[in-house]
Amino acid sequence: MTGSLYRGQAGLPFSSTLRVYEPLDAFPEDQRPALKAAGERAVSRAAVENAELLASLGRITRPGGDPFPTGRTDLVRVMRHLGLPAADESKDSADAADADALLYCPSQLVLRAGLAANALMEGIHGPLAELLIPEEQRDRHQERIDLVSAREGATRVHTRASTWGIPFSWFSLFLESDPQEVVEAGGRILTVRVLAPITEALDRVRYAVANLALAAPDLDMLDDLTQLTEWLELFHVESMVELDYGAVADKVYPDDSPMDVRLGIECLAEGDMTGAAAAYRRLASRWIPIRQLARAS
Repeated sequence: MTGSLYRGQAGLPFSSTLRVYEPLDAFPEDQRPALKAAGERAVSRAAVENAELLASLGRITRPGGDPFPTGRTDLVRVMRHLGLPAADESKDSADAADADALLYCPSQLVLRAGLAANALMEGIHGPLAELLIPEEQRDRHQERIDLVSAREGATRVHTRASTWGIPFSWFSLFLESDPQEVVEAGGRILTVRVLAPITEALDRVRYAVANLALAAPDLDMLDDLTQLTEWLELFHVESMVELDYGAVADKVYPDDSPMDVRLGIECLAEGDMTGAAAAYRRLASRWIPIRQLARAS
């Protein structure tokens, strides 16, 4: 499955994601049975990734040209909480502990597709906008969004995505010592996933915000860090944060970006402009060539 996943991604833009996985009791009661069922099915991570990729490719070739997800099926990623102790020997306590040990990240494709379309339309108007996403399709998808909002109320979007590179602000959430999973096949790195408890991720990003607010209040990254903090504060205290590099990992791994971001912020806080510039140069030399691929023919 991992091999087919990589081949399916060939030729597509590099896409990286930042996800939050929450415990079952963080979700509304009416959503829990479906999430729990997803955990019990124990579908492999590679199968989930491949199914999502194939579904997205299917939407852009769908008759009628509607590229939006319908919401009839929504994939769920499941992970085991790394910090919980092993279960007792009895079956009842083991089942309960096993359920408590799982964390869930629903794909929420209807909401995310709507947000992505709105962001795209902000900079495009007139005939080009109608060509890319006809108004009729946008209106139809808004009805789907309204249905989801009416059913689930105020919904936290568990996934953020970025194409052609990872925002530097995301690296502030992680340390080089955090657990990593390197997924390889056919001599290539398919992805690297880095994990951190949300409490630690929040401590790190708040540290970055506090230091940049004093040392470099005009830096664009400060706004990104502030928005990231506000987003993470929406989630359950026992959540886990995952940075999924995607296929770009094959170009940059092993990656020292979390260390470079941390050192750059520390240098700014100490007034060491030379050290801060050196950290930025290392980041730029690693990521600017990736971002330039977005404009390559």
